[in-house]
Amino acid sequence: MTVPNPESPPAPPAPSDHTSHALLLDLDGVLLDTRPVMRKAWRKVQELHGVTLQFHDYEHHLGREFGDIMQRLGVTDAEAVRRTYEAESIAAAHLAQEFTGIVEVLHAFVAADWRLGVVTSKHVDRAAPLLARLRCPFATIRTPAGSGRTKPAPDPLLLALVDLEVDPAAAVYVGDMAVDQESAARAGVTYIHAEWGYGQPTAPAPETAASPKELLRLLRPAKQLVEGSWCDSPHD
Repeated sequence: MTVPNPESPPAPPAPSDHTSHALLLDLDGVLLDTRPVMRKAWRKVQELHGVTLQFHDYEHHLGREFGDIMQRLGVTDAEAVRRTYEAESIAAAHLAQEFTGIVEVLHAFVAADWRLGVVTSKHVDRAAPLLARLRCPFATIRTPAGSGRTKPAPDPLLLALVDLEVDPAAAVYVGDMAVDQESAARAGVTYIHAEWGYGQPTAPAPETAASPKELLRLLRPAKQLVEGSWCDSPHD
């Protein structure tokens, strides 16, 4: 499916008294720096399964479901590799660190009556303990399940919005990989690229945030959002 190519990115929504708004976020590279965890898990895969591909080969495909990544890398016995990777990831979860300011930002959105959700390609066994560390009341957490389509398909985002009872036009998705951007475009959801994450955006250039704190600009009054870009004011 072709990604829509609007002439300019849509303006992120602003809260109002009548419409519920949602902030959806990716996990790896947006909420938590999990690179040390993933690197350690990949080393275990290399040791136990004789995989010669380097971590940067795996990292290039972050954002996709693990099985999808294995297929793209041409890794055989993918299920055995998955079991090793997931077990080591859970054991090394303590190495993950929340990004500076992200918890305060999340609670600011909760206080402003935004509905929060997580949409990640990380399976629930690995995602749940990491998200618990943030101590944030996420109203929905969408992880791969069964045979459902995963990012870059729009399905995970749309299902999260069904959970939240929020229209795509009133939602924002914050991601850090090209598959996040594509998934948001296909779902009709405003996308903001987290520059503190692991990947680069693709064309058409999306709105970006240099730090979690910059996401607070979404809470500016509607009048300001209509008159200019959400990130055009000086940095705090």
